[in-house]
Amino acid sequence: MNKQHIVRLTAEERDRLEKLVRTGKAAAYKRLHAQVLLKADIGEYGPGWTDHKISEAFTISTRSIERIRKRLVEQGLEAALNRAKSAGRTPKFTGEHEAHLIALTCSEPPPGRARWTLRLLADQMVRLEYVDSISRESVRRLLKKRT
Repeated sequence: MNKQHIVRLTAEERDRLEKLVRTGKAAAYKRLHAQVLLKADIGEYGPGWTDHKISEAFTISTRSIERIRKRLVEQGLEAALNRAKSAGRTPKFTGEHEAHLIALTCSEPPPGRARWTLRLLADQMVRLEYVDSISRESVRRLLKKRT
C-alpha cells in the first residue's frame, strides 16, 4: 500500500466524524466523506482499510478516496468533508462589456440595415475595441440573459 496522503485521525476528529455519520443530519456526500475517512484512518482506533476495500464498501471510486485523503492532509478536516471547490473559469465578459453590447443593440443599426444581427453586433464590439474578440454565439447568450 503506497499511499501519499496517510489518514491519522485524532480522538476528537474520530468522535466528530462518528457523530456526523450516526446523526444523519448532514448531506449525503458529507456522510460519505466521513465514512471514507473513518475507514481510511490508520491511527490507534482506525481500521486502516485499503482504498480498494473502501471503494467496494461504499461504491465510490478509488480516485475520489485519494482526493478526500489529500484534502484532509493538505487542507484539514473541514475541507475533506466538503466538496472541492471547482477551479472554474473567470468570465471573459464583464458587466461593462454587457453594458456596451446592450447600448449598441439599442442604437441605430448601420446604414443600409433594418436591424442589428448577432454577427454585426459582434463585429462592431471588436471594431469599437470593447473586446478583443467575441463570437456571434457569445453575443446571443449575453443578450438572451437580458430579455
